[in-house]
Amino acid sequence: MHINSKILLLFFLSSIGFPSLANFKSILSFGENPGELSASYLIPSDSANSLVIFLHGCTQNGELLAEQSGFVALAKKNDFMLLIPQQSEKNNVKSCFNWFSEIDNEKNKGENLSLYNMIIYFREKTQVNNIYIAGVSAGGAMASVMLVNYPELFTSAAIISGLPYPCANNLTKAISCMRNGPLQGASFLTKEAIKQQNKKASWPTLSIWVGDNDKVVNPINSTILAKQWIGLFNKPLTVVKTQTESFSHTLWKDNNQHGVVELFEMNELGHGMMISTKEQDGGIIAPYLLDSELSSAKEIIKFWNLVK
Repeated sequence: MHINSKILLLFFLSSIGFPSLANFKSILSFGENPGELSASYLIPSDSANSLVIFLHGCTQNGELLAEQSGFVALAKKNDFMLLIPQQSEKNNVKSCFNWFSEIDNEKNKGENLSLYNMIIYFREKTQVNNIYIAGVSAGGAMASVMLVNYPELFTSAAIISGLPYPCANNLTKAISCMRNGPLQGASFLTKEAIKQQNKKASWPTLSIWVGDNDKVVNPINSTILAKQWIGLFNKPLTVVKTQTESFSHTLWKDNNQHGVVELFEMNELGHGMMISTKEQDGGIIAPYLLDSELSSAKEIIKFWNLVK
């Protein structure tokens, strides 16, 4: 379904601010906002009918990260919308999403409710068909929160250098989880995710990325996240593994040979998002943007089937 141009025009007139980076527009109001987040967006054309929400990491500006990571160029080339939530220093001294705080990660509370409301507002204004979410580091951890609390919203997702939810409900546990991995096992996390839903959920597919030398978020978090998500599908899956000098890729496929979970483990890389300066639209080197053989953004949109 294409976006109705009249609806889009009304959306622009009623809710945008002045252009910022890469022609982003600000959403001035999207309803109840208990987490006090802000948001901006990019719509490449009136034929775009898929939406990607991209959650930044600590100390980062979401719009700049979207530009540097390659997501902006890819959105324009492949005609999908971007919605960029932004955390503030007022909420967290390092502008991290508060994925570990019960007042922000419990369903219909705090920051995750703000994210839900901005997504619903944007969906209603644009009539977008398919919604995807990706996040880096703390943004990846908050993406985990959104996937468990509102799985029905999303077609697919990507978590980069992130953590599973629920693995922490306070700062002390968050630090422990980051350093050592969740105290809970993957099967427990799977059961906890299922308990969040009052009815049988349709779980989105998931792409997971991690550097094997990550000293900020222990890579075991990504392994456990993959196991948690495999458990949510609760059906036999075929495993296909690819090993190169630069990375290991594990893909779990269903009986229809569709990839439902993938895990990229990047050799000798630390904490952040993978970009590839060798590739067109592969991103640029910047803080927490790590040069690699692969561009996370490009591979993720392939996994999501957003490549034109």
